[in-house]
Amino acid sequence: MIEVENLHYTYPGKREQTLKSLTFSIPPGEIFGFLGPSGAGKSTTQKILIGILKNYQGRVTVLNRELRTIRPDYYEKIGVAFEFPNFYSRFTALENLRFFRSLYAGPTADPRRLLARVGLEQHADTKVASFSKGMKMRLNFCRAFLHNPELIFLDEPTSGLDPVNARIVKDFILEQKALGKTIVITTHNMNAADELCDRVAFIVDGQISLIDSPQALKVKYGRKVVRLEHRAGAQVEVDDFPLEGLGDNPRFLRLIKEREIVTMHTQEATLEDIFIQVTGRRLS
Repeated sequence: MIEVENLHYTYPGKREQTLKSLTFSIPPGEIFGFLGPSGAGKSTTQKILIGILKNYQGRVTVLNRELRTIRPDYYEKIGVAFEFPNFYSRFTALENLRFFRSLYAGPTADPRRLLARVGLEQHADTKVASFSKGMKMRLNFCRAFLHNPELIFLDEPTSGLDPVNARIVKDFILEQKALGKTIVITTHNMNAADELCDRVAFIVDGQISLIDSPQALKVKYGRKVVRLEHRAGAQVEVDDFPLEGLGDNPRFLRLIKEREIVTMHTQEATLEDIFIQVTGRRLS
């Protein structure tokens, strides 16, 4: 779906490169995440992939077409939701979606059904000027999927959403993946990336440090330890045991036999822990 080789980009008037030799590929049907702090190059990469920034160096092929040769029909095949959405504030939510659907040559989804899917059906006839950021984010999400695109770019898709609405959006993204859509997410929200992405790329200072699945990263960088919380009278005590040889560890076997077990789980590293370990940088 996407092939990028040796991508470089420098903004006009700047001496230092923003992107430095990025190489990656994204197959059809994958949710791929670019993770990194502000200014890392995530949004610049996205803008190149959607055709906004043109004067790059390297090879960028999307949907079997070199982006330097794209024509307007490219935008019939991709959907985009930026972090800071813009709408016609004097239009209602429904009027906005009806206007945007009129810009596409192909078939489009029913705007009311999309609004219902993200919990905005009761606000269909409300002017966008009165919408909160979270409501605008959900409306923006609808706009990205209006024309049934093959490839969708989402910039911080859960930004400004409360946990309930973030769950709605995440579930919708996973449903679209199940339909065979390819989705590219740029974010610094490691929890969202962990839940959604098949693979992630850590990007810092315009360079990719690694690309792998969240699960593989957590296995590779996590501690191979089981933490056991057990009750001793009124106190809860905590012990860590190496995974290797756990079934023959006499103290572990004695505790699970004699004590009330409160919790027991492996000590997985979080994506944020791994990001800091690999890149030496924090996300904020």
